[in-house]
Amino acid sequence: MSKLYFRYGAMNSGKSTALLQAAFNYEERSQYVLLAKPALDSKGDKNIVSRLGVTREVDFLVEPHQNLREIFADYAEEFSTKHSASIACLLLDESQFLTPEQVDQALEIAVLDDVPVLAYGIRTDFQTKSFPGSRRLMEIAHSLEELKTICRCGRKAMFNGRKINGKFIFDGDQVAIDGDQVSYESLCAACYFEKQGK
Repeated sequence: MSKLYFRYGAMNSGKSTALLQAAFNYEERSQYVLLAKPALDSKGDKNIVSRLGVTREVDFLVEPHQNLREIFADYAEEFSTKHSASIACLLLDESQFLTPEQVDQALEIAVLDDVPVLAYGIRTDFQTKSFPGSRRLMEIAHSLEELKTICRCGRKAMFNGRKINGKFIFDGDQVAIDGDQVSYESLCAACYFEKQGK
């Protein structure tokens, strides 16, 4: 039986880089992978973008209303027909944006279809609240692995501070993708509280 893995960390902890490295490792051994991400993540359009400058186009985007297992099955069958080979792994970027139902479907892919699923994402938003997808992954993934990064002060970062025009904010919608005005900084708990004025 294959497993569902959740590899999580604060912003800028190297999650996308690790995902792209995992894809490379499989393919270096002549094993094939499919890459996907939620359509909600508009950063990079159809690409997974690493801060190191490595970019790769995903095989498919997942809309909130779609069944992840069905989409995966369609792409895996198409790949198998075209290349006479099977898919060895499904790699999911920005998995915090999956719905809880889609996380359940990822587990079905691992257990019922016997294809490992490696999901990468952040655990909490800028208000330290769980994303629904991340919460469900924490509940049912076979394996949890924290990818670590450091705060500006040198301590382990665990929170994601949101900045608008360079100023930290603590109110707003859960999802705001990086852009001209919105950016994020990984912070330790002490620096997060300091930015809140506590």
